[in-house]
Amino acid sequence: MSENKFVIRCRAIIIHDEKLLVVSHPHDTSFYALPGGHLEWGENAHECMRREIIEELGVEPEIGRLLYVNTFMDGNTKQPFEFFFEVLNGSDFLDADKRDRTHGHEISDMQWIGADTDIRILPGQLEADLRAGNLLADITRFIAS
Repeated sequence: MSENKFVIRCRAIIIHDEKLLVVSHPHDTSFYALPGGHLEWGENAHECMRREIIEELGVEPEIGRLLYVNTFMDGNTKQPFEFFFEVLNGSDFLDADKRDRTHGHEISDMQWIGADTDIRILPGQLEADLRAGNLLADITRFIAS
């Protein structure tokens, strides 16, 4: 019998010139997500966010507000919780694909997208809010996808 478990992830909302940085992962390129990853034992959410962004994108993030909390079932035994933080220094990420990235292999594609870009983004509420111009609201939003 499999044990039920929670998974905690931190993800970055990086915007520059009204475009959002999204990534796809080699294990499933059918959608794009926001960069970030799993919380390690003993880390707090800001430490996780900083480490994951440096590993994946090679840039030191300036972490801002918590904008979203998402939870969903991933199969029958795993329930991820994702914390989405605003990153304030979006222009520093413009050449992230050319930087030295220790975990660059975890990303198969990286794109800056606008509200009218026709690609699938998960979670779906982020995609809807991007298209509505509402990603950076003044409240933390909770998603159950």
